[in-house]
This record gives sequence, structure tokens and C-alpha cells, in this order.
Amino acid sequence: MSEKQNIEYKSIWKDEYLKWICGYANAQGGMLYIGKDDNGEVVGVNDSKKLLEDIPNKVRDVLGILVDVNLYETDEGNYIEIVVESYPYAVNYKGHYFYRSGSTKQELKGAALDKFLLQKKGKQWDGVPIPNVSVADLKHETFDFFKKKGIRSLRLSDDSVKDTPLQLLENLKLMEGEFLKRAALLLFHPDPEKYVTGAYIKIGFFESDADLIFQDEVHGNLFEQIETTVDLLFSKYIKALISYEGISRVETYEYPKDAVREALLNAIAHKDYSSGATIQISVYDDKLMIWNAGQLPKDWTVETLLRKHASNPYNPDIANALFRSGYIESWGRGISKMTNLCLEAGLPKPEFEYDSTGLWVTHRKDIFNEEHLLEKGLNERQVRAVMYVKENERVTNREYQALNKVSNRTATYELTELVDRYNLLEKSGAGAGTYYHA
Repeated sequence: MSEKQNIEYKSIWKDEYLKWICGYANAQGGMLYIGKDDNGEVVGVNDSKKLLEDIPNKVRDVLGILVDVNLYETDEGNYIEIVVESYPYAVNYKGHYFYRSGSTKQELKGAALDKFLLQKKGKQWDGVPIPNVSVADLKHETFDFFKKKGIRSLRLSDDSVKDTPLQLLENLKLMEGEFLKRAALLLFHPDPEKYVTGAYIKIGFFESDADLIFQDEVHGNLFEQIETTVDLLFSKYIKALISYEGISRVETYEYPKDAVREALLNAIAHKDYSSGATIQISVYDDKLMIWNAGQLPKDWTVETLLRKHASNPYNPDIANALFRSGYIESWGRGISKMTNLCLEAGLPKPEFEYDSTGLWVTHRKDIFNEEHLLEKGLNERQVRAVMYVKENERVTNREYQALNKVSNRTATYELTELVDRYNLLEKSGAGAGTYYHA
């Protein structure tokens, strides 16, 4: 077996390898072999029988845990196997905490250490109690807003209108003893940034990735941020198409409002607030992107995130309050709701991408309509080709020639324009296998 996430080979024993054992105990467990080279070949180890006694004693005395230590005798020499179980509590090496990530040993510090220790205690970041903040410091208008919205959505009883802020906080489990939890500050405090760095939203309109045309920042508590952000997006950043049904004016937005709201709610509930990063919304001519900080659990793919993490929000106390207020219909259905709303509006499905620091959710406009394409400057042949791609997912040079009755040279030039000038298509493949797609 080669070295991997839960296997490590060492040719000799050094006491510093107690750090590796600490890392395994804090992660998913693993095995450390003494007397093998990096390829897993036995090279033998001296004093193997003494190590068989010394290693478990050192692990117990320094780390405070027990491990299985096994001696194997072979023709190539003796080697030792150390089997480390994953521990439910945090294990430290002389006051330092190590964690096995991939095939590396990492020392946890700062926010990463705080998060790790909370998880080992069964707590989430938003559930930590904060001293020196009282219910009187919270914004009572926000409590009134919360009650009205919750009663209207039937998530709260009519009698809840009489509840005091303290009673609401206790019902929402946003108190721990006499202390407010972090989630309470984010949800109801007039200025949560006094306690949580980066607890606001940035919105920007971009002509390209490097060209920011205008921007806004949305501050206040989370309920205020949700309302203000949605209003800003649909009054300043997202165009409305105007039509009339009889004498009634009808506004149809480029993106379904409920789908965008759902993406924003997901970002708020899943954001890693300990990162100090803001939620970022980037609006382009053809797409809207929402980013929130956060790391995927080990070995999770984006698909796993959408399937499992959607119903297990990073900030459960915040998510519960959003549910009780009626913002969320049923937690865990956000992804499917966004997708269905976009498809019903004739738009592409939302795209999800993880970039090692957080999650992007991208909504794209249906720019593949003839009016829009002609406005961009495409000629009729190019419009015809783009509509062909919309129906068939791709077009080749030969198909372009047949569609438009043009030469190979003209087809090549006009397809290249669709890629390089208009950024509507992408080129894939090579030689006779070249094709163009959205």
C-alpha cells in the first residue's frame, strides 16, 4: 500500500511522530508504520521490541490516548504498526492541535482551531454564547417584523404577537442560560458587525471580471440584509421586461425573484461566519453569481453538498429562525426549488461550483433569443447557429456551412467571432472533431 490519507510510512521512530498520531486521532484515524520506506517496502527497524513497549507509553503520557502497537517480523526485517482510532474529543500534543488532512499533518490555529474545538464539543459556530450583550441591545423592530412574517406564513401562532423578545429568543433556542448566542446577534442586533467581522453583503455590477461598473454594500442584521438585498437587486441590478395584459402592466424579471432569494438564503445559512469574509453577489450582463465562504467537509464533492449539506445547514440556529419566519418553506428543498423556478421561466438550471474557499451559485439568463442576439450585433447566420446550439447543444463547422449555405472559410470566421468577440460559444475538440457549444 502506498502512503495516503490514513497511512504513513517511516523508516525509523522519532518522538516527533507523536504529532502524526495526534493528527490521526483528531481526524478519521489511521495507521503509522515504523520500519518501512516511502513505498511501503520493509527496511527493518532496530530495537523493535523496546519500541513495542515505549511507543504506547509515550502516546499515553503525552497525548492521553491509547493506541494499538503491533510488531511484525519478516525476512526483510521487523516493522511496527501503530493503529490510531478517531477520538470524539480534541487531542493535543503539548498544547498544540494537529489534524490529518489528505496526506499532510497540519497544525490548527486561529479560526480553524476554534471551529475544530467547537465541532468536537458538538457545537456550531452560530450557537456559541456571547457575554456582555443583552436582549435590550437588540433591535425590537426586527422582532416585530419577525413575528408578523412568521404569523403570516403560519409558522408562528397568532398568540406569538404578544411574545416578548426574550420569549421569542427562548422559543428559537437562541439563548444559552442568560447569554445570547451568536445567531441571535446576527439575526436581531442593529449592528452585528460589532461582534462578527464581514457580516454584511457586497453587490457589484461587472462589465467583465476586471471591470466593476457600480457597487453597493448591505449592512444591518440578517433579516434587514435579506430584504434590502432583494430590493436592491430587482430595482437596480436586474432588468424587468415590461408587457401588458389588457390595461394591466406586467413586469417579468430576467431571473425569478424567488430563485434569487432562495440562493441568498442558502448563502446566509451556509456561510462560514468565522472566515470574516462577506457574502458577494456579482451581476453581469448574462449571469448573476452569489458566493459564500465555507469549506466542504472532507471527501465531499459539490454534488454531496447539494444532496446532504442542503438539509444540514452550516448555521442551524440561523436556519431555524429563517424557517420559523417563513423565509424558507422546507429546509433542504432550496436547491430543487431554485432549479424548478428557473426551468419554469425557461432559464438554464443554476450552476454550483466550489473553489476551495467557498461555494458559487450562478444563475444564467436565457441570452439565446433572437432579439437579444441581434442587439449584440450578430448577423442572421450567427443567430441561426446559436439557436441551433440551443436546440442541439453543439454545432460543427460542417453543420454551420449546411445551415447557412456558406463556405468553410466563412463558417470558420463567423464561428470564431461567436467565441472570441461575443463570448457566446466555446470551442472544444481538435481537427475533424472540433465543435462549438454554449
